[in-house]
Amino acid sequence: MKLIPYLNFDGDCEAAFTFYEQVFGGKLGDKMIYKGSPMEADVPPEWHDKIMHTHLTIGDQEIMGSDAPPAYFKEPQGTEVTIQIDDPEKAEQIFRALAENGTVKMDIQETFWAKRFGMLTDQFGIPWMVNCDKAPEE
Repeated sequence: MKLIPYLNFDGDCEAAFTFYEQVFGGKLGDKMIYKGSPMEADVPPEWHDKIMHTHLTIGDQEIMGSDAPPAYFKEPQGTEVTIQIDDPEKAEQIFRALAENGTVKMDIQETFWAKRFGMLTDQFGIPWMVNCDKAPEE
């Protein structure tokens, strides 16, 4: 079994996934747009070139996403995408990149459980947590 986060956007999925490709060093997969699909009639004409589905592969992990049709989009609530990373410097680098033009909820810092931990909502409205655990003996 594999759990894959699916992120919904209000029209900026392509920009978000291009940004995530740079931040995480992943590889964008194919993207499907509404135009020419069975969903074309369900979205306004200005939405035809928006993303109906795409995915980003990061090592052996994936995230998927789409531009939710206008009547269906809801801002994320009650959930965050968590990045678990072993390298504190890499954790800080990813946090700072994701925080660019976003909102930091808790700046990345050492906590009682982590070498580095931080929370933010990125410029696309997606909430993230970046965590770098301490070794059990620390």
